Amino acid sequence: MLNYSPDDYDARGQLRLPLSFWAILLLQARTWVLFVMAGASRQQGATLLELFYPDTRAFWMGIALGCPAAVGLLLTGYRQRLPRLWQAWRWVLVATLVVMLCQQGLSLWQHEESISAPVLVVTALDVLALFALCCQRRLCDCFDPAQNH
Repeated sequence: MLNYSPDDYDARGQLRLPLSFWAILLLQARTWVLFVMAGASRQQGATLLELFYPDTRAFWMGIALGCPAAVGLLLTGYRQRLPRLWQAWRWVLVATLVVMLCQQGLSLWQHEESISAPVLVVTALDVLALFALCCQRRLCDCFDPAQNH
């Protein structure tokens, strides 16, 4: 039974990754993206990093929590060669999002008086990303080896 149209598969027979997957990777690797932007802007790079991450511990935590997304980006090219690792990587991304949400919840709880709109927006986006990784059928099927043959 064909769940998707033939256009939804690439030349190798793999289900194409939806745009939401790439958005989730960018969201999870946001500190990496900011770090690259800061490196590209040279003179204003330190100011840019200090604006978003006044606490260096939060910056390094963001870098660490962005690593699974960076590895997930690399694994997209090896879905057929490493199907079990690719299948498990969905749960690594889910666990990373749960840790990020716990970290944000703890941060919001400790700093009750200074809840900013950008922090709430990022938290809401993380919740949506977690929902997509767990419940979006097309995205879940991209991690299922049976759907990629």
